[in-house]
Amino acid sequence: MIAFDTNLLVRLVVDDDPAQADVVVKLLENERVLICCSVLLETEWVLRSRYRAPRARILACFENLLQVSNVELERSDRIERALDWYRLGADFADAMHLATCGEAVMHTFDGNFCKAARESGLAPAVTVLRT
Repeated sequence: MIAFDTNLLVRLVVDDDPAQADVVVKLLENERVLICCSVLLETEWVLRSRYRAPRARILACFENLLQVSNVELERSDRIERALDWYRLGADFADAMHLATCGEAVMHTFDGNFCKAARESGLAPAVTVLRT
């Protein structure tokens, strides 16, 4: 098994360097690939902030990765939950934080933290602290 860094996923999605994108495609065709949660976090940030990729494109990219048989996403069950909340409008990093905290109750000062997911009953309890 090999692991991908963020720049490999970005090359694949934006295809701004065809030679590098081809290398990534060949790796995906010939290797078993691990993608860590931290790589997904950074990939979303790069695609959103640098390439101005719309949420729908980022979501589709990550959902597609879940379907590739030789790609293993670290904590894929939790990533799927985070993607559900992201689809509802949550910040991707917030959704990942919440999805990976397990049984611990997330505490935040951010009243909008995964708000739509919490209000729909799809996310676990979050404690919003007031000062």
